[in-house]
Amino acid sequence: MTSLAQAKPSPIPHDAARGALARARFADLPGDLPALIEGVAGCSPYLDALLSREAEWLASIANTPLAEVLAAALVAEGENFNALSDALRQAKRRVALLTALADLGGLWCLEDVTGALTALSDFAVNTALRHLIAAEIARGKIPGASMGDIDEAAGMVALAMGKGGAGELNYSSDIDLIMLFDETRFQPDDYATARAAFIRVTQRMVKLLSEVTAEGYVFRTDLRLRPDPSVTPVCIAMEPAESYYESLGRTWERAAFIKARPCAGAIAAGQGFLDRLTPFVWRRHLDFAAIEDAHNMRLRIRDHKGLAGAISVAGHDLKLGQGGIRDIEFFAQTRQLICGGRDADLRQRGTRAALAALAKKGWIDPETASALDAAYIAHRTLEHRLQMLDDAQTHIIPEPAEKRARLAAFCGASDQAAFEAEVLARLQRVQSLTEPFFSRDTPAAPSETPDFERPELAENLFAAWPRYPALRTARGRKLFDGLKPALLARLARAPSPDEALLQFDAFLRGLPAGVQLFALFEANPELLEMLVDICGSAPELARYLGRNPKVFDAVIGSDFFGPLPDMATMARGLAAALQAAQDYEDALNATRVWAQELRFRIGVHLLRGICSAAQSAKAYSDLAETCLAQLFPIVCKHLAERHGFAPGKGAAVIAMGKLGSREMTVTSDLDLIVIYDGSEQGESDGKRPLLPGPYYARLTQSLISALTVETSEGRLYEVDLRLRPSGRKGPVAVALSAFETYHRQEAWTWEHLALLRARVVAGTPEMLGATAAALSAAQNLPLDAAQIRTDVVEMRARLAAANAAHDDFAWEVKLGRGRLLDIELMLQAGALMRNVTNKRAAPAMARALARDGWLGKDELAQLEAALTLFATVQQIGRLAIDGRLEPARAGQGVMDLLCRATETADTAVLETLLLQVQSEMCALIDSKLGKQEA
Repeated sequence: MTSLAQAKPSPIPHDAARGALARARFADLPGDLPALIEGVAGCSPYLDALLSREAEWLASIANTPLAEVLAAALVAEGENFNALSDALRQAKRRVALLTALADLGGLWCLEDVTGALTALSDFAVNTALRHLIAAEIARGKIPGASMGDIDEAAGMVALAMGKGGAGELNYSSDIDLIMLFDETRFQPDDYATARAAFIRVTQRMVKLLSEVTAEGYVFRTDLRLRPDPSVTPVCIAMEPAESYYESLGRTWERAAFIKARPCAGAIAAGQGFLDRLTPFVWRRHLDFAAIEDAHNMRLRIRDHKGLAGAISVAGHDLKLGQGGIRDIEFFAQTRQLICGGRDADLRQRGTRAALAALAKKGWIDPETASALDAAYIAHRTLEHRLQMLDDAQTHIIPEPAEKRARLAAFCGASDQAAFEAEVLARLQRVQSLTEPFFSRDTPAAPSETPDFERPELAENLFAAWPRYPALRTARGRKLFDGLKPALLARLARAPSPDEALLQFDAFLRGLPAGVQLFALFEANPELLEMLVDICGSAPELARYLGRNPKVFDAVIGSDFFGPLPDMATMARGLAAALQAAQDYEDALNATRVWAQELRFRIGVHLLRGICSAAQSAKAYSDLAETCLAQLFPIVCKHLAERHGFAPGKGAAVIAMGKLGSREMTVTSDLDLIVIYDGSEQGESDGKRPLLPGPYYARLTQSLISALTVETSEGRLYEVDLRLRPSGRKGPVAVALSAFETYHRQEAWTWEHLALLRARVVAGTPEMLGATAAALSAAQNLPLDAAQIRTDVVEMRARLAAANAAHDDFAWEVKLGRGRLLDIELMLQAGALMRNVTNKRAAPAMARALARDGWLGKDELAQLEAALTLFATVQQIGRLAIDGRLEPARAGQGVMDLLCRATETADTAVLETLLLQVQSEMCALIDSKLGKQEA
């Protein structure tokens, strides 16, 4: 007889496709079964015992396809508890034996083996649960339940956790279960009776599966993963379980629920419970503090088991030891916890699937994923051989040399030394790939504080830091102390170290908490570099980050430094963020979180020169329009809950000003006009009906509130409605007919000028087209060119008088003669006089007027250069500092940034250039508005 131990090892197919082919081959060639049995005989006392016990059954199935055999084996019936117990144990023996034969014969890949063992577990739990629930129902112990409730176990569900949940059971695995019941199926007076019945069922189920009888056992069953197992019963209601996880759940419990799966009983109710736990398991924001929790958990396990120290094969714990299975699982699960709240594709139960998803999304490099995947397969295969030797729940490689030789032979290795060297190299490789992620050496404190120009300032700030909210916890202080040496060294290298230190202080002072962010910096040092860069060049952005530290999450995404998204991509992103919103307030918060991250991304791109001022202006505008377009229907629905829907086609929103022309800065307000269909009279159809005027006034106020109110996630925008017909004196929402009449009969020249930048950005489908048509008609009204020139000249004179103080101040690029507002006014006047009404942004307007002949080629070049220069200074100035841009106030970092962006040598050169361009623009504007039309 040739044993497997003596046979030459052959490759084992590990991929699913080859595994499927192997299953088919095994099923088509049942004659292979005796050969496999002969090959396995003598390799393992455990398998020999199974072969002997099931010899008659094996002979009866020799010519039966494997698929049919497995299906027949997964049947267990019994008229009573003892008969079912024997039947389940027989099913366990037979499925385990068939699985071992297919495994050892190289016919099944790892997933086939673990999948078959998991299917056996699910079958056993479900069979036991149905039988025991049926008995309780027959005794009348479950209130209101009938035999028709057996399939759903009368509301009771078993959650498979750990390897069972992931479909990764091994030959000697325990099964980890959490037993729950849906309390909503019962009246309050029946709750205690039902609960007692479900506890009895759970206790008897554990006995049915775990008790060792003359027939063996099915699965050792562990219920200790339930909430607070020392004080809670073995089966608990879903509502208190949810409350526990929401208030007291720990990181290790979050990690456990990555693999959770309802496997028996009320599957739909169990899945609903898991869905409700999604916010607990998958945090909305990147959770880098989970790294430290996972690392501490690993260290506690190793200390408890005595598994620290150098790796050696003899006596090594293949599961919990260094470089073992648990290290690979923790490596994948911790990254899933960190990132899975933002990316649902990472929420994979299986370890191999998780590694593949993490590599695909760029969270780990493909080479690392491939190496860990191969090691995981090899580790798990070796684990199975260890357990098959004696049916022992072990993961420890034997210490005696003769037992290791037997293991090597059982694994098909002819050279024990080479086999052990391969195992050792694999363990060391896993350790080298996983350990750095968890345990980062804390940098030693510097021997002295880096040089700052004002050391007394630095020392005073350092002394104040421990009192800041972000450093109020011991854990926060520990993480920050580890970051501090590198942080101070980076700050000292900034263009103006003291300014950078002051801005970092403002950032740190504004942080409400520090643990998550400091852990994020520790795991991603490049983020700390970016923060220091921002502190040195954009103080206002640094203060913004202190108030909104969660936006750093966005930087970890693989596409952060890629091209800024277009509006269609933004729309999909916000729609996805809003899908998880449970109510109106959730929707407002989700919009703010999404907008803050994208606004931060645009700002970083602008600061680092990845995008131009014009590109950032468009991106800021697309961001605002996306928020408006997707919040508008939510606001309409929210209003309708109280007042119903008004008669007619609904309403639309017109964007004016910088949003209308897509030239927004980071601080721009939204200039809006709300238009509604007033053609139909009558009240809205809700419980508190309103006439159209009050109804749409209320809608406008709700929209403003949705954009401006300070929620727990901040605010979105300030809103200005003063450009509506009649300004502050007019209603906040304007009927479409009134809008048309006003602009046809009453509008001032300045209102016609403002309307050139207007466009429809949100609204009900019926009103979008009607409003766009009315707007186009208002923009193309026949107007008197001479009157326009006269009015604009007068307007310029008033503006010049009001802003005369800015004329000699180079850094004010918006107000004053020859600045942005003056240039835009000239272009709008030219566009209105020459009926160029299809261009909204100033550069596009200038090019259209050049094609029309109103501007010459050289004049266009002058204008485009001036607009680019002024817009660049304005965009960066708005982002970098709060308020007026002044070199002394802004600091050297900001001024260096402006010089780089404008390609000027230094601040003095840039200041001279700004004044020169202003003078050129004054002359050009004077000439254009003073020139007679041809």
